This record gives sequence, structure tokens and C-alpha cells, in this order.
Amino acid sequence: MAGKTQEELVQELLDREAIRSLPLRYCHCVWQKDLDGYVNLFTEDGSISTNDPSLPRAHGHAELRRMIADGLETMKPRPFIHNHVIELLGPERATGTCYVEVRLLRDGKPWLMTGWYNDEYAKVGGEWKFKSRQITIDSFAPVGAGQ
Repeated sequence: MAGKTQEELVQELLDREAIRSLPLRYCHCVWQKDLDGYVNLFTEDGSISTNDPSLPRAHGHAELRRMIADGLETMKPRPFIHNHVIELLGPERATGTCYVEVRLLRDGKPWLMTGWYNDEYAKVGGEWKFKSRQITIDSFAPVGAGQ
């Protein structure tokens, strides 16, 4: 922080807070089935992918909308975000990691997924958005399995 003006420090705080709200708003949009809100959290060429080949991937607003609409109906996900770490890379770029628990349905039965998102963020028109979200799934099992 040495050598930064008070204005620069305040802007960094504002940027961090805006970025920190993205995963929270993401979860809120999923819970509320807000397709427009969900898609608008991403840049026009934004993408989401996962390390699990059985789960969908999407690139761009049209694919994101289709993917989340299908997933909301079939899996009924209920995501919970934890431990968000942010690294500012400049006035319009940042990266971050946040940990996630997702309660969902698979074949009509309750499952729990845990893992983390590695995110890239971009500031577009003065607003922070997801450029990409890469989900690493650490655990994906039926609720009650092994108990």
C-alpha cells in the first residue's frame, strides 16, 4: 500500500467490495431463478466450466442462459459461498477464489457438492463482472452417503 494515494486506496476498497458482491449475487440469482440477473453478472463473452465432464459448460450470454435455465429446473441448486480471496491486477482486472457448497438434486435425490471457483473478473462500463468461472469439484456425493 506504500506510495498509493488515499484516492487510489479508496478505489481499491470499492473495487474489492464490488467484486466480493459478485459471488453473493450469483448465489442469490440461482436461488431466486433470476435468469436475467444471473446472465448479467457475466461479461458478454463470459464463461463457466468445471473439472467434471458430466456437468455443463457455457460461453457467452446465450449459452449461460440455457445452461442455468436447464440446471435450475433439473437440479434445483442451492449454492452457499465461503472464504472469498481477491487479487486486484489493475483498475479493470482481478482474479479470485471462493469456496462453495451446493445442495442439489440429481436423479430426484439430494446431493451435496463442495469445491471452489477460480474466477476472473473484468470491469465493464464501470461495473465488475465475471469474465470466467472455473469450478473445481472436491466432493460430489448423495446426502447421507457413508453415514
